[in-house]
Amino acid sequence: MEPAKQNEYSESFKPKKPKPKINPKAPKKHPMGKKLKESLSGYLFMSPTIFTLGIFVVVPILYALFLSFNDVDLLGGIGYEFLGLDNYTRTIDDERAKIALLNTAEYVAIVVPVQTILALLLAAALNSNIKGKNLFRIIFFLPTVTSSAVLTLIFMWMYYPDGLINNFLSFLHLPTYDWLSNPAIALRSIMIMNIWATAPFFMVIYLAAMQDISDTVYEAATIDGANWWQKFIYITVPILKPVTFFVVIMGLIGTFQLFDQSYIFSGGSGGPNSSTLTIVLLIYQYAFQSLDMGYASALAVGLAILIMVVTVIQKVFFGEEKLHD
Repeated sequence: MEPAKQNEYSESFKPKKPKPKINPKAPKKHPMGKKLKESLSGYLFMSPTIFTLGIFVVVPILYALFLSFNDVDLLGGIGYEFLGLDNYTRTIDDERAKIALLNTAEYVAIVVPVQTILALLLAAALNSNIKGKNLFRIIFFLPTVTSSAVLTLIFMWMYYPDGLINNFLSFLHLPTYDWLSNPAIALRSIMIMNIWATAPFFMVIYLAAMQDISDTVYEAATIDGANWWQKFIYITVPILKPVTFFVVIMGLIGTFQLFDQSYIFSGGSGGPNSSTLTIVLLIYQYAFQSLDMGYASALAVGLAILIMVVTVIQKVFFGEEKLHD
């Protein structure tokens, strides 16, 4: 037999594989059911966190919103009297609220830009090839890990008329100041302390982002003849724009919520002459000294709305938030 015919016959006598039987009664797996099962499993794992956030975050926010529309009586049992928008319109005639808003706005307008620029410059210095930069990183970061209350007390001791700062100014033959009792300087004393304490925290964020920038970008700029300052302005700063957005927003939220330093500096009064009175300190005074929970809640809601508006404006200004495409 010829080989071609032999292969032909052998192929024809090969046993055929049986076709798999299809059971028409077997249920088909629906993709929507699988997705629903996965979603339920995910929410089940997240349920402890959702429950905790709901009890300690969402419920207090809703309760504060409810209190802002009522006159709350805390004496002889808790009672509520619906006032509508009266607590919100009351802020228009409240001179102390205007003073607190102006003090807070001045504090935010000075502290946020200064601490952002200082953090960026410190990060750029520590990102360079200077000797002992690891030691400098530890030293610069120490103010951040110090307790805010302890830090405030230390600065108050330094701000005394015969304290360390005035003695240093006298040694340099510069004018000394009454840092704690002068209304024109008291708020700026808190600004200096806050900038010194918070800038290192943002410095670490900037430093981490700078180390993520590829060296090839700087090498190409060096080949084109760019110096250190040009590379910093035209490469580093634009690339760090999303990080700057985060730093500015965190700075805005923190400065708008200034309380502990102002409280310790003034003993809770916001003095001297209401120069250190902030919005959060005013809310504390109305809530726990005057027991006016309804009006204090209205101020808190107004502060939250103000922070959200400023955040949206900053988002529009900075635009893209991605560090890399």
